[in-house]
Amino acid sequence: MPQLSLRSPIGDLTVSEEDGHIVALDWGWGRDQAETPLLARARDLLEAYFDGEAADFDLPFRPEGTEFQRAVWRGMCEIPHGHTWTYGRLADRAGGIARAVGTACGANPIPVLIPCHRVVAASGLGGYSGDGGLETKVALLRLEGALL
Repeated sequence: MPQLSLRSPIGDLTVSEEDGHIVALDWGWGRDQAETPLLARARDLLEAYFDGEAADFDLPFRPEGTEFQRAVWRGMCEIPHGHTWTYGRLADRAGGIARAVGTACGANPIPVLIPCHRVVAASGLGGYSGDGGLETKVALLRLEGALL
């Protein structure tokens, strides 16, 4: 599986591709580096994003998960840059309950690109399962200029 890594303000990130689709974004430097056109595009979009540009991550994603999880992840992609939705709002969109949406957020295999950091609790930030936890979520939301 081709992988390409990059340095970012939230740590080293590795994007993975399978059959012409982005399937994962992981924290850390990948062992096997391969620059495919898709991975180079994902890297360039991420670098622009971390430089403060409102990036549209218009990439072919194929995250592995249940139908409900995939519905939640598709819903996350509809949250505009610099905005947040509550778990409840996303649950209304995906068909489920807020707690199940939170679980799906935690299982997101392509964080940042599929912006689970934009999903917050009605009473505050909620959680974040990416490396660095809530500190990373806050950093991403601040980068986007989202009101916290």
